[in-house]
Amino acid sequence: MNLLHKPQPLYAAVHAAEFPAQSLLRLRPDLQSRPVVVLEGEAPIQSLCAMNTHARRRGASLRMTRVEAESLNGLCILTRSAANEAAAREVFLERAAQFSPRIEKAACTESAHALVLDISGSARLFGPPQMLAERLRASLRSSGFHVSIAVSSNFDAARMLAAANRGVTVLAEGKESSALARLPIVALNLPADQHEIFVLWGIRTLGEIAALPEVDMISRLGQQARRWRELALGLAGHTFQPIEAKFHLEEFIDFETHVDQIDSLLFIGARMIDSLALRAAGHALSLASLKVRMNLEGGRTYEHVIRPAVPSTDRKFLLKLLQLEIAAHPPQSAVTTLTISAEAGHSSTEQLGLFAPQTPEPSRLDVTLARLKALVGDDRVGSPVLEDTHAPGCFHIQGFNIAGQSTQISPEPPRMALRRIRPPAPVRVTTHSMRPIWFRDGGKRYEITAAYGPWRTSGCWWSPDAWDTEEWDVLAATLSGETICCLLVLDRLSNRWQLEAIYD
Repeated sequence: MNLLHKPQPLYAAVHAAEFPAQSLLRLRPDLQSRPVVVLEGEAPIQSLCAMNTHARRRGASLRMTRVEAESLNGLCILTRSAANEAAAREVFLERAAQFSPRIEKAACTESAHALVLDISGSARLFGPPQMLAERLRASLRSSGFHVSIAVSSNFDAARMLAAANRGVTVLAEGKESSALARLPIVALNLPADQHEIFVLWGIRTLGEIAALPEVDMISRLGQQARRWRELALGLAGHTFQPIEAKFHLEEFIDFETHVDQIDSLLFIGARMIDSLALRAAGHALSLASLKVRMNLEGGRTYEHVIRPAVPSTDRKFLLKLLQLEIAAHPPQSAVTTLTISAEAGHSSTEQLGLFAPQTPEPSRLDVTLARLKALVGDDRVGSPVLEDTHAPGCFHIQGFNIAGQSTQISPEPPRMALRRIRPPAPVRVTTHSMRPIWFRDGGKRYEITAAYGPWRTSGCWWSPDAWDTEEWDVLAATLSGETICCLLVLDRLSNRWQLEAIYD
């Protein structure tokens, strides 16, 4: 057995017709059942460049003007978006790259997008060519693309058949000439003057070109005629020039009419999250974070980052986080464009013990935290972190981070807890020999039986946030015998006593 045997060449061409319309509709399921046309150019000389099947049945045609399109009842008119098409091409290439690492961009028209995959030797991985083509078509359909696929041992035959046919076409080796014979000569993308010559000769199909004598064609039309005849016969050679698919998780949509309703925004966001989760799952990855960016009316922008506790592909969970985030921080004006990008991560796994209680799901923690932030604010939910200062009570809140944290709890000796009073309660203090001897808190009078201090701190004398305090830990009791252990603080700058904390 020859281990160095090279498999026979085999190509799968993928053709997406009306690509400007598909790029706009793949994230808009609410419009997919309606007749939609896409216009390009500057007003008032806009013309129709793409449409869906429903619009074609209504009588829409290419190069129709805007006035003519508006005369057809029921048409939904959209404007062509280069940014939408660029994002859709990246997703299209990424989905195709899951079936072959060797992909070449085929010759495309203004309203179509096509790729050719080298699928030689992939039968053991994806099955026979018919099965591979069906799986490739289903994968692209899950991302919102409707495509036709042709499989052939000849690169150009596969490309032309995919553009001419619908569904899936698989050619046996040696059958290219008969399959191409019925195609019109426009499949060759001839120059206008050469196309006119063939029309004057009465030649309409590739089969008629293939039947012409090669020598006579070359003598009348030049050496390029040999190439055209080989293409018509399905015998033309091709040097494969693969492109590399970049894995970049991002979805973009440019709204035709500005969106000012959160429900409408979330409807589109749900479709974008579905696509991102599906693309990440195709690489055995999850979504570690979502970055939401909106361009608003008036030139303003809106940006927020959503970071779940653990990477996830749960679309309902991620959509809920997006809903809570937008509800807590709604955009201040109508939205013109929406971009959701994601960072990929690996899903975490946890081994549960037979007798250990089951811990709550991380997704429930994320949703609970998001709801708390919506109620009290982002700066009031999280973990306290001390600031780099000696000023008492200076800290800030940062988000919870459980990565790398140990779940085992080691026993510690009991400690006294200090319960801070926010804000500090003002008290009246009587001193003797610079030491407090009693204080009054509201209607109660406490006699201090023991006082430890003073501990004096000061700082930031150069700024308005300067402080100069004197702290006393005291044990006090009322006449009825009620005792209290607390922290009294004297603000030396304002000569004011306060009850800062109580020891439990």
